Amino acid sequence: MEDNKAIGIIAGGGQFPLMVAEAAKARGLRTVAVAHHGETEPVLSEKVDKIFWVKLGQLGHLIKAFRTEGVKNVIMAGSITKKRMFENLRPDFKGLAIMTKLAVFHDDDILRAVADELSGEGIEIVSSTAYLPELLAGEGCFTKRKPGKEEMTDILFGWKVAKELGRLDIGQSVVVRKKTVLAVEAIDGTDATIRRGGIIAKEKAVVVKVSKPDQDLRFDVPSIGLETIEVMEEVKATVLAVEAGRTLLFDREKMLERANEKNIVVIALDADSVT
Repeated sequence: MEDNKAIGIIAGGGQFPLMVAEAAKARGLRTVAVAHHGETEPVLSEKVDKIFWVKLGQLGHLIKAFRTEGVKNVIMAGSITKKRMFENLRPDFKGLAIMTKLAVFHDDDILRAVADELSGEGIEIVSSTAYLPELLAGEGCFTKRKPGKEEMTDILFGWKVAKELGRLDIGQSVVVRKKTVLAVEAIDGTDATIRRGGIIAKEKAVVVKVSKPDQDLRFDVPSIGLETIEVMEEVKATVLAVEAGRTLLFDREKMLERANEKNIVVIALDADSVT
């Protein structure tokens, strides 16, 4: 039976699924999560009304769970460690059927194929920011220190590179210094990219993270948080630039407090003002 007061959560790793669950509950919605073994935080089970656990690729199990619970609208929240797609993938029949249709395994291709499959089953994916719009970064510099002239030059340079990287659906982050690309994000994720680039830079690396040119905000929204700043601190990186209105900020207060302590710039730029 359809439940108009239910929201489904396709839960990956990190805190975003937990925050979505809390926000939905606060709005009086019944929450049904499909969580992934090895990715989703177990504590999510304490924050939702019903939870089902699946292995990565078990799309048929996921659909059955939501249909059984009468869920018509779902949110994709949280990350899937990309390297595990080659280690822990256990597709069921529906998951395997999707994989055989894909010519390449780019993030967007996979996610849109999943969204189309769910839509065919009467289940619609809604924006991952629908219940937490306050997490989106507004335009401006969030820290006491603002970027210097040389840092701003690197931000603008890195922005163009990151956008091109996103257009190719490879990654969303780059690390630069003195208008030189030191690292680009691939399957290893943002934190590993910062470490790789920061080690080469030795200090004062600039990190730029943007949305893809055709970013679908229903899934895979760029995000940063306290952990991002901690990784930057490890390698003495000094600037983090993101895209305003298209980036999620987790642990905002703690993140900015730590950034100010370490003299790290955190700034969000509007895409139209950069290009």
